[in-house]
Parts: sequence; structure tokens; C-alpha cells
Amino acid sequence: MKLIEEIGELRERFQVESAGVGDREALERLRIAYLGRKGAISMLFSRMRDIDAGQRGAFGKALNELKIHAVKRLDELKAELGEDAPAQEVIDLTLPGRRDFIGGRHPLTTIMDEIIDIFRGMGFTVETGPEVETVYYNFDALNTPQWHPARDMTDTFYLDVPGGKPLEWLLRTETSPVQIRVMERQKPPIRIIAPGRVYRNDKPDASHSPIFMQVEGLYVDRGVTMADLKGTVLAFYRAVFGPDTDTRFRPHFFPFTEPSAEVDVTCVFCKGEGCRVCKQTGWLEMGGSGMVDPNVLEGVGIDPEVYSGWAFGLGVERIAMLKYGVDDIRLFYENDLRFLGQFG
Repeated sequence: MKLIEEIGELRERFQVESAGVGDREALERLRIAYLGRKGAISMLFSRMRDIDAGQRGAFGKALNELKIHAVKRLDELKAELGEDAPAQEVIDLTLPGRRDFIGGRHPLTTIMDEIIDIFRGMGFTVETGPEVETVYYNFDALNTPQWHPARDMTDTFYLDVPGGKPLEWLLRTETSPVQIRVMERQKPPIRIIAPGRVYRNDKPDASHSPIFMQVEGLYVDRGVTMADLKGTVLAFYRAVFGPDTDTRFRPHFFPFTEPSAEVDVTCVFCKGEGCRVCKQTGWLEMGGSGMVDPNVLEGVGIDPEVYSGWAFGLGVERIAMLKYGVDDIRLFYENDLRFLGQFG
């Protein structure tokens, strides 16, 4: 029963040392020495597994009695010293060290800044607008008909604003309202991009999020053509994904552009050969584009007989997922340092 004897000796040593405690600092040192993670009593508990089964009960009982005695004695000393006794902050050296983390840029911030720099290099200026919008700017001014499914509450977050009409205010579903606001106050030539957060009533999954970031572009001037749009978009995606990137335009429909097209780029993973990501097509869908509908130009006081323009949109998360090989959009918003630390 050598361990039982050790418990008795440890109890006597604790009694002697506790009698010499005169301040709060000494009390804390005593507590750490015996009850800390690597304290004398704690270390004896870690030796329980080495004791024969027949002796383990007696050893455990004696050790628990010692621990109870030590806790009680420390409480008594704390009460005797009182709150006004001299005390200093004590660092528990038995605790594991904590590593300092150096902050870094969020991957979406990095991609957004890269996109803005590319378009600024092409002569575009950056415009922003409110995230809480009216139905007029978000839908009506963009030629979106009343029956369009994007207006449904299942797709859009409507807001109850004091003094406002029902279904009048909403969280913008795209940054296109910024284009309307700019065209209302500025006459052509207009060459802008509108970056920012947008909101849609989507169920979160690997490729959808109710909040995401978007960049839209607008160019309005005399003689603007679809060829200008295709050249600008191609130059942008080659700057992002590399000089071997190609684009293709597929006919589509958007209320605010006519004609409209979806923009695809060469798959960044297989370089157009066909793979699982691009579903063996060699292409990845990136966003919508098209010539600004004449109704939209007329609504903001720009004569469509004199001026023409084009617009496009792209998702920042989409580009970030492709550039960084991320397969779940939710990772950008969960604030997991294990994920974000890879981009510092």
C-alpha cells in the first residue's frame, strides 16, 4: 500500500504549507500546486489505472478524502484572508498555452477587390446603393412584370416599414437598382459597376445562400453594341481565370435586357475537356447579360433612339469557389477559422 502512504505524506505536507499562507497570491500558488491540472493530488488520480483492482477502492477513497480536505481548507483560507487581502493576478502555469492568431483578409473581400481593380482598369467607376430598396427600383424600373416569379414572397424578402405600404419595401434581390439610380441622376456616357450584398429567399445548401455578393456592370453611350459587351466580358474572365479562358453566350430571357444571354466560361478545372464539375460540357455558367431594354432607358429619361447600352451580372462567391476550389458556399459565412485561416 505504498500509494496509501504517499497520500498520508501528501496530506501532512499540505497541512504544513497551508499554515504558512499569508495572502491571496500564496493561496493561489497552493491551490495550483495541489489541485491544478498538474498538481500533486491531480497527478495521483492519473495513477489509478496502475493500481491492482483489489486495492483501487481503498486508494480511491483515501484520495477523494484528501481532495475534499484540501478544497475545504482552501475555502477556509480564502474566507480568512477576505476580499480586501493583498492579491495579485496569478498566471496558472499549468494551463496549456494559447496561440495568437494573426487576422487575414476574408476570401470574398479578396475576390471583390480583385474584380473591382480589373474593371477600374477598363475605365469603370464604382457605384453603390441601399440594400433596403423599394419595389419600384428593384422591379418596376427594371421592366419586371407583375406576374414575374421573382416578385413572389417565396423568392423575395419583403419588409414591414412604419408608414410604408404593404409589399413596398424589400431587401434588394440584385444590385441592378443601383444602375437605375445612376441613370436617373447622370446622363450618358455611363460606365459603372455596382458591387454589393443581395438577398433572396433561398434555402441554404452547397450552392445557394439567402445572402450573397454580386457585381453588376452597365455601359450606356452612343453606338454601344453586343460586341462591346462580349469583348468586355471576355477580357474580364481572362484576367480572373487566365489567358486561355474563353466565353460563350447562350440566349436567355431577363426582363431588363433585350436581347439577353447567359455567359459561360471555359471550365477552370478541365480546361474545356469535360469533367464532373462542368458535367462533361467543358463550360461553367457565370451570370446573365444583355442589351439594356429600351423601356428601362425611357423610364430614366434616356432616349433609346440615341443611346444604347448593355448590362451584366456575376456572383462573387461563384468566382471565389472556382478560384479556390471550394465546394460549399456556406463555408464563406460560417466564420470557421480553420477554413478562413487558409486564405490569410
